[in-house]
Formats: sequence, C-alpha cells, structure tokens
Amino acid sequence: MAGGKERELRRRIKSVRSTRKITKAMELIAASQIARAQSRIAANRPYREGIASVVREAAKGDAVAAAKLLGAPEEVRNVVVLTIVGDRGLSGSYNSSVLRAAEREIRRQRDAGASVSVAAVGKKAIAYFRFRGIDVDLSFQGFSDKPTYADARDVADAVGLPFVLGQADLVLLVSMRFRSASNQSVETLQLLPLPDIEDEPADERSAEGYTEFEPDVEELLEELAPAALASEVFAALLEGSASFYTSQQRAMAAASENADELVRTLSRMMNRVRQDSITTEIMEIVGGAEALRQEKEHA
Repeated sequence: MAGGKERELRRRIKSVRSTRKITKAMELIAASQIARAQSRIAANRPYREGIASVVREAAKGDAVAAAKLLGAPEEVRNVVVLTIVGDRGLSGSYNSSVLRAAEREIRRQRDAGASVSVAAVGKKAIAYFRFRGIDVDLSFQGFSDKPTYADARDVADAVGLPFVLGQADLVLLVSMRFRSASNQSVETLQLLPLPDIEDEPADERSAEGYTEFEPDVEELLEELAPAALASEVFAALLEGSASFYTSQQRAMAAASENADELVRTLSRMMNRVRQDSITTEIMEIVGGAEALRQEKEHA
C-alpha cells in the first residue's frame, strides 16, 4: 500500500517538474520579448508625436475644417468601441482587465442611448464577447503579439470608415497602456474625432497658426487624419504587446514558484510515506525476531 502511494507521489512530482520547465521557458521568452516591445514603442514615439504636432498646427489654420475632425461630438448617437487584447492566454489578468473595461464602456454607451458597434483585436476578445452575448462587428486576430504598421492601418481604416461615412459619431479605444515594466493600466481613449492634444486656452486654439499649408487645411486634414488614427492604433497595439508579455512573464514566474513549492510539498509527503514504510518494516522485523526468541525460550 505504502509502495503504491510512493509511486503515485513520484509520478506527480515528475509531472509538476515537467510543467515547471514549460512555465520557466515561457517566462524567459516573455522577458526577452519585453525589451523588444519597449524598443518598438520608443522607435514609434517620434512619428506619433510628429504627426500629432502637424495635425495640431494645421487645425490652428482653419477652425471650421478642424471642427469636422477634432474635439468632441455635440451629439453621440452611434459609437464604435475598439478593444485590443491578446490572441493567447496564460498572461495573468491582462486580457480580462481590458475586456471587463470594454464591456463596461459598451454598457455605458448603450445605457446613454447610443447604438454601439464593437470591433476587437485578439482571439480572446471574440470568445469573451460571444459568451457575454455581445455581437462583434469587426474582428482581427493573429498579430497582437507582434503587430506591424500595416496591421494598424487595416484596423484604423476599418474603424475609421463608419466615422468618415457619417455612420458613427464617436470611435473609442479600450486597451492596456504600457508605461513601464511595473506600470500598466487599462485606458479608454477617444480616437475619432481626434481629441485636442494640447490643453491650450480656447482663444489660442482658434488662432491662426504660423505655418502656411498647401493644399488647404481641409484637404490636408483629410489626408492627415487617417495617418494620425493609424499612428494611435499602432501605438496601442505596441503597448498592448508589451503589456501582454509583461503580464505573461509575471504569471509564468508565479507559476514556476508555485511549481517549486508543490514539488517541495509532494517531496515531504513522499518522504513521510517512505519513512512510514521503513518504520513498518522495522517493526515487522523486530516483531518477527521477538517471536523467534520466544519460540526458542519455550522450546
């Protein structure tokens, strides 16, 4: 009986150690990807800030044209909510935190009387919304861990088209923002109309800029707005990728630590079983020797 228990514990220890090898490998891979993701975020930042600056300067030149693409809509009847999560799990609370925030935003917009269209990046979003009974109108998958600018442009074109056609008054983005390896948070941002980037006084925002543009500002903004939108989506995809790997690294590190603790616990249990078995055998030997001694004394 004791031998069978010991064999079972040995099998469990072997299984846990095999699992730990996997979690440790995933932890190391995620850690290596974090640095790459951070470098991509840093490389994209100058372009993102540059195009935002150009849009801001162009808007100063024509307040009427800018009103079509910048600021906040006066009335919100139709909303597009874009959610960015991962294609895979094993990443702690990364996916669930973003998806819960997106679901709350969808409910809030619908409670306010708006019609909401849902767009999702990542397989986990599709499964989550389907389970919650929320229809996904646009879905993208297969690139959330290593997004490219082309992927961002495809997403931006898809969510921006309803706004351009007048079918949406507001486009929102719900994603995980990456500030550092120890600081990530879920944010809901306005993508369209493009929000005012600077907190300037109203008279300064409406003032004419010092730059002359060719062609006119309205045409220029029509060209710049899609690029600025794609830039914001690309930044969100990059930060989502970095956040995913950071969360996965932490989750796999915790899983490896738990596996180590479980191995120690199972090893102690196996040692106790082995000691009990040895004690039983010694007692049987002593009992047998005592019985032989007594037989000899009565012989």
